[in-house]
Amino acid sequence: MPLIIVKMLEGRSVEQKRRLVREITDVVVKLTDAPEDQVDVIIEDYPRENWAKGGTLFRDK
Repeated sequence: MPLIIVKMLEGRSVEQKRRLVREITDVVVKLTDAPEDQVDVIIEDYPRENWAKGGTLFRDK
């Protein structure tokens, strides 16, 4: 059972997330021959104050 975890900043719409998990699932099925119903995708949304790049919080950019 493939498990894909997507970590990203919060702010995407539910529709964007639906499209993302659909596309990810399709690619995993195509490349691994895993049954579609066995592909799990977890989206972890992080607040901008909990993620930094180059020493600066995304909240402060």
